Amino acid sequence: MANGKNGKKVKSRKKIVWIAIGSIILLLILKSVVCGKKDPGITVQTEKAARRDITQLVSATGIINPAYQVLITPEVTGEIVELPVKEGNRVKKNQLLIRIKPDSYAAQRDRAQANLESALATLEMKKVEKNFIEGNFKRTQELFRNGYTNQQELDRVKADLASSSAQLDAQQGLVQQAQAALKESGESLNKTAIYSPMDGTVSKLNVELGERVLGSGFSQGTNLMTVADLGKMEAIVDVDENDVVLVSIGDAAKIELDAFKNITYNGKVTEIANSAKTTAAGTQEEVVNFAIKIALNDFNPQVRPGMSCNADIEVETKNDVLAVPIQSVTARSEEEPGAMATPDSSRELIVGKTSKKKQSKPKEVVFVVDKGTVAMKEVKIGISDNEFIEVISGLKAGEEVVSGPYRAVSSELQDESKVNPENKAKNGKGKKKK
Repeated sequence: MANGKNGKKVKSRKKIVWIAIGSIILLLILKSVVCGKKDPGITVQTEKAARRDITQLVSATGIINPAYQVLITPEVTGEIVELPVKEGNRVKKNQLLIRIKPDSYAAQRDRAQANLESALATLEMKKVEKNFIEGNFKRTQELFRNGYTNQQELDRVKADLASSSAQLDAQQGLVQQAQAALKESGESLNKTAIYSPMDGTVSKLNVELGERVLGSGFSQGTNLMTVADLGKMEAIVDVDENDVVLVSIGDAAKIELDAFKNITYNGKVTEIANSAKTTAAGTQEEVVNFAIKIALNDFNPQVRPGMSCNADIEVETKNDVLAVPIQSVTARSEEEPGAMATPDSSRELIVGKTSKKKQSKPKEVVFVVDKGTVAMKEVKIGISDNEFIEVISGLKAGEEVVSGPYRAVSSELQDESKVNPENKAKNGKGKKKK
């Protein structure tokens, strides 16, 4: 009897457990059905449109070089017999840098001096000879007038005088040639000693004592050294052809060197190249850049020529303008409302010749959040910095716009899409106006 009662109790307990499990499963199914009907929307980050100061930047990379430097090359060929400077030495203007062996050039000068003296002596002889023949001609003329000589004798003496005059002129020409040769040989001798053209530093030395160098008379000549004023440095950066039209002489710039972390140097644009530098011409990778020189206002003796740098050129500043995060603005085409695009790529779509079919101009839009949905608004944009972009029209201050994620802004969001906003305040470079 006891066993029968126990068996009934066990079956009753099992039945209760299965009923409880079934109820739980049923509740979970009902919950999933109910929750599935509720669309939470696309999770987005938002930020309010506000008035800010925006400075448009043109970024570029390049190297640091001295603003003033002179490449020293010899004008004569020979062996270096004196080299009183080393790389890194400070030098003064007219200080001796290099002396080339002068022996052969001194011999050429001495030979030219001897040739000149010989030519001068011959010139004196020609003058004496002409004076004698000239006197003889005058006497013969007097004799001819008095009938003591004939016409033939007079003509012969006259011809001798003309010949003597020509020889004298020719000798005077030889004297001038000898003088020029002496001057040239003297200059060549002087050029064996090379002096510094400026106060500065020997930033690069390419030769050693005893080395033979080539003069620049018939070729480029040997690159001996570079003398530079390291107290005045400049950045030479390459700017894209689309950005160079925005840059002007006098624009302020900030330069960062790879060698010095967290240090920013101030500078000013001093020169913009008129001709372009083209790389990979004729290929899909063709790049057209223009060299821009930026003078560094700050002096740091540790900054050396050849260091790589990054420059941000401030080409335009606008104060108290309506702005939104730059990633909030995207471009949408009427034919392809979901196409991924950005403000920059929209311009490329207009210019690019990717299709023979006429393409419509994509419009630049932002998504404004209102009561759990977004409204797509077309905007007109202006300048931008690294974080914010100016909105000229189409938006009001205080309106909340979607700022991320990128995929949502560029392709997922449509007009009246449901969203789940996550407002994140951001401190950008643009100064927010209160």
